[in-house]
Amino acid sequence: MRPGQTADERERIKALERENRELRQANEILRKASAYFAFAELDRRSWP
Repeated sequence: MRPGQTADERERIKALERENRELRQANEILRKASAYFAFAELDRRSWP
């Protein structure tokens, strides 16, 4: 944080960092779920 930031600016930065972290976690979960279901679909198609 830079010197002279107001309390509102610090709070806003903290909120944005928290939101960023949550969105990155959600994105990771969705990416893994997508890979899981794609693999499951390929596996299902390989059955006679």
